[in-house]
Amino acid sequence: MPTIYDFSVTTLTGEQQSLAQYQGQVLVIVNVASQCVFTTQYVQLQALYERYRAQGLVILAFPCNQFGGQEPGSNTEIMQFCQLHFGVDFPIFAKIEVNGPNAEPLFRFLKQQQRGFLGSRRIKWNFTKFVIDKEGHVVKRFAPYRKIADLQPVIEKLLAAA
Repeated sequence: MPTIYDFSVTTLTGEQQSLAQYQGQVLVIVNVASQCVFTTQYVQLQALYERYRAQGLVILAFPCNQFGGQEPGSNTEIMQFCQLHFGVDFPIFAKIEVNGPNAEPLFRFLKQQQRGFLGSRRIKWNFTKFVIDKEGHVVKRFAPYRKIADLQPVIEKLLAAA
């Protein structure tokens, strides 16, 4: 059965990075945007990362400009914005598409593994969050409006698993 470890993604500097390097860690994979009503979730995502990173949590952010043009900046501008305004130090990758024919293969996989509201595979907006267990399986999908605190019980359970 495929896992997220079968995928490589593009870093902000344009290099390919295998997600296999995150084996044994709990992941939150999220599509983000700098000019979205949910952009303040960066604060909670960073707090979540700081609280659980020593226990093996990693947050992987993927900027996306498909929803209302809310991520117009370059990869460098996006990183600077996140660091300056929110103190983000979890990995942020190159800008991608999450829906349509040019969707990032990782996000096609995520959507197949965990459907959204009413069984939809399509990502509806920025800050859709996927929680991944230590074996690379997608265990839960959270809609953009869901608070970061809603992820906490799932993450704690996965971090405690052997």
